[in-house]
Amino acid sequence: MTKVLVIEDNPANMKLACLLLKTAGHTVLCATDAEEGLVQARRELPDLILLDIQLPGMDGLAATAELKHDPVTAGIPVVALTAMAMKEDREKTRLAGCDAYLAKPLRYADLYAVIDALLLKTDIPPP
Repeated sequence: MTKVLVIEDNPANMKLACLLLKTAGHTVLCATDAEEGLVQARRELPDLILLDIQLPGMDGLAATAELKHDPVTAGIPVVALTAMAMKEDREKTRLAGCDAYLAKPLRYADLYAVIDALLLKTDIPPP
């Protein structure tokens, strides 16, 4: 069973992501800020991380950079979740080390396609 860590501060977005992931058969871990997410990522070593970019305190880009620079978590795919869907925002997530990018609100077909692509190491579908 695949373990997915969701780092999201908005309760409604967290609830939706968890519901979609559990429906697809994934085990879900939850964190409401980047610091808690980093601790869980290092402790639980999830197969994939869904990470909100706009978080209180440390933002998702800084958290991604920290994850990718830590040998323990560097290989975990990180999917950026953001309501900001501009081309520059996508580039910022890529430069920070995110492996994929999903715009909010989450659409289940896009979420499942990106997760499958990252876990099966296939091409990531365009948004």
